[in-house]
Amino acid sequence: MYIYQIMSNNFGYIDIILLGMIAGFIILRLRNILGRKTGHEPKIHQGFAEKKFNVPNNNIKDFKKNHDVLEGQEKKEFLKGAEIAYETILTSFANGDTKKLKSLLTSDMATNFEHAIQQRNKENIKSEFTFIGVKESSVEKYEKIKNELFASVKFVSEVISVKKDKDDKIIEGNPNKIKQVIDYWKFSRNILKKGPNWYLSEIVSK
Repeated sequence: MYIYQIMSNNFGYIDIILLGMIAGFIILRLRNILGRKTGHEPKIHQGFAEKKFNVPNNNIKDFKKNHDVLEGQEKKEFLKGAEIAYETILTSFANGDTKKLKSLLTSDMATNFEHAIQQRNKENIKSEFTFIGVKESSVEKYEKIKNELFASVKFVSEVISVKKDKDDKIIEGNPNKIKQVIDYWKFSRNILKKGPNWYLSEIVSK
């Protein structure tokens, strides 16, 4: 029994030594194949982030937009943008924000609005304005003249508008009354210029 235990212990040591040799051999082989890591290798994600892929798509054809009509989804998107522009222009005019107005108006309209603001300031008239919302908007007329597009829009909105003099006396409007307003605005866009922006070119009185 004693001899058997000694032999068993010896075989255990031999097994450990053999496993250690095999592990060392595998590590040396992997190091020779893969090389050693020095800590200066570039990170993998940098190469992927910088690499650009150009995948040709033969199914894409040249698309020429039809500017002769305004309908469907394009019309819905136009009216959505027109409503935002309508609110922004009215609010900016009441606040005297000429910088914001210039980004939404043609040059002639921007000049007219600026003169109106200057005259209001000269007379010391204060404008208090609250835009409630657009109840209705519709394209009354759409036309293409050479490279210019024109769209006339009817707006039905609700606002609270008050004008006061230098002594804060109300000279027009009611701060406690919502007023319904109907406006007819004409927007224009040059198809040769970059960007899809429309600009207010005329306020039509009816």
